[in-house]
Amino acid sequence: MPRPKKCRRICAMPESEGFQPISREKFGEKNILTIDEYETIRLIDYEGCSQEQCALKMDVARTTVTSIYESARFKIADAVINGKILVISGGNVKLCEYSDKCCNKVCEVINRRNNL
Repeated sequence: MPRPKKCRRICAMPESEGFQPISREKFGEKNILTIDEYETIRLIDYEGCSQEQCALKMDVARTTVTSIYESARFKIADAVINGKILVISGGNVKLCEYSDKCCNKVCEVINRRNNL
């Protein structure tokens, strides 16, 4: 029996539900970017975190972050190159209990405390 998937902690829900190409060549074809995939892109590419830091913030193993990140990058590249709609939705996530505060600072304190 496979191990149940662990929820991935995210700091906030995405502000956008997706993106679509200007050209309507392949209008209607969609790639679904899950919220945990979105979060890895946000943390690694936008915030500049390492995969290890991202794993700590999301409360998963670094190897899990690696596979989530690779999947997210492929979906984004496919959408950009092939003119597909990118929808941000779904995934096995839980919202950080401190998301209404300055979550990054709180998460860093929690992660340092847990690593002691």
